[in-house]
Amino acid sequence: MDAQLSLTGINRERIADLIHRNECGIENEYSFCATFQMARIAVVTFKTILTVAGPESSCEGDLKLAADLCEQAEAHLSVLVMTLAAPPPIGEYAAVVSDSWLQEREADLKHLNARKAEISTFVAGSAVSGNVVSEYPEAGWAEEMVGRRARYADLTLAGPELLKTETLKEKVIEGALFWSGKPLLLVPEGARPTLGPKRVLVAWDTKIEATRAVREALELLAAADEVRLAIVDPVEGTRSHGEEPGADVATFLARHGAKVIVDRLPSETHSVADVLRRHAVDTDAQMLVMGAYGHSRLRERIFGGVTRSMLENSPIPVFLAR
Repeated sequence: MDAQLSLTGINRERIADLIHRNECGIENEYSFCATFQMARIAVVTFKTILTVAGPESSCEGDLKLAADLCEQAEAHLSVLVMTLAAPPPIGEYAAVVSDSWLQEREADLKHLNARKAEISTFVAGSAVSGNVVSEYPEAGWAEEMVGRRARYADLTLAGPELLKTETLKEKVIEGALFWSGKPLLLVPEGARPTLGPKRVLVAWDTKIEATRAVREALELLAAADEVRLAIVDPVEGTRSHGEEPGADVATFLARHGAKVIVDRLPSETHSVADVLRRHAVDTDAQMLVMGAYGHSRLRERIFGGVTRSMLENSPIPVFLAR
């Protein structure tokens, strides 16, 4: 492992000590072990998973991926088939182009209905229950449309084929994160997603977005064999990461049965996203849990940011919430 990305861990014995000193003023190793044993009976309850399919038939792999995850979790598969409509013509040339715009709209709707029927056939032939709906919004309304549908799912899935698109990818990701109040699972090309990961990496920075992500993923974390809390360039102090960075959130997770190790990582000449990517590979993590858009979307688009970087390049599935 690169020395620039070396870690310092807070081990379980240290967390146990923190828990017992905080709660009862004595050390009780056996009760801490019992807390960890409770994790083994945790059940992750995703009962509805949403995926969004575009107008092209190249998204069949994403549909199969979603169906496989639903079968794994005994969940219902909800599919939103979406085509982005061209905005209506305006101005002095509107009368000239309106006929071609109407023809384009009719062709889009015909193709959308055909795609819905095709996907409905796929869902009916799968091993899970499912439903398929279609929408034809203009680009300005697409995020809200995705978000409204995602509110009735436990998780939205963005598969590798969706991530190859441009506009639709942005609409699905931002619709799920900003309009639904529910988490998003991002699955990059070549990754093997699971809703029962054994090794999970949590990107922790004490912000509300990270807190929300941890809370949404709590059952996943409690059921995992190992949870590593990665803190990049931690700052000690009550207004930052605490007197012992990572100890508070590790204690919180340990009470829920998670097996936690805190990794304090220096960034040095690396970006935070690069440190997280490297650490995910080094620890053989199966999922990264992180808060999304700690800065504004506009700022991240212009200057970049951890969320934007991980959306574009992640070695493993990313569980996002905000």
